[in-house]
Amino acid sequence: MNVTVYLGANEGNDPSLRKAVEELGAWIGRNGHVLVYGGSEIGLMGVLAKSTMANGGEAIGVEPAFFVENELQYDGLTQLIVTADMSERKAKMIELGEAFVAMPGGTGTLEEISEIMSKVSLGHLDAPCIIYNHNGFYDGLRRLLDKMTDTGLSSKDRQKGIVFAESVGEIIEILETTQG
Repeated sequence: MNVTVYLGANEGNDPSLRKAVEELGAWIGRNGHVLVYGGSEIGLMGVLAKSTMANGGEAIGVEPAFFVENELQYDGLTQLIVTADMSERKAKMIELGEAFVAMPGGTGTLEEISEIMSKVSLGHLDAPCIIYNHNGFYDGLRRLLDKMTDTGLSSKDRQKGIVFAESVGEIIEILETTQG
């Protein structure tokens, strides 16, 4: 299974998040899955790719040319796909993915997983959309989605494909159920 993971190019200041990212990467690698991610060697992105490959997995990075020009890419990947811009990058990551996971990250992570949530809600993408709520990181997003349904602007039915996981173990459980 190709698992597209969105996460920060920064590492943040919570060491337990790094450990969770390493754990997810190790599971992807040990189980013969392919990581699809943003292609950077730095921050949590690099941690995830290195953990995946150290555990026997493949990692496909999708990175826009301007990041490569600034030498932010990870040259040790199984495959690096260079796109013209961020829009093409997002489209390629969606095209390659069979399951989608948002780890904590910045505004780029939020933008990317928002597109997945929208596609899942509209029925344009039939794939798991998992939001890792590490230490309550995405509590505000969960409240916002609830507010959308409470005010009649969305519905539980439309949001049923958006799942919040409280641990890497829950992410893995969802992914294992998905692959049948």
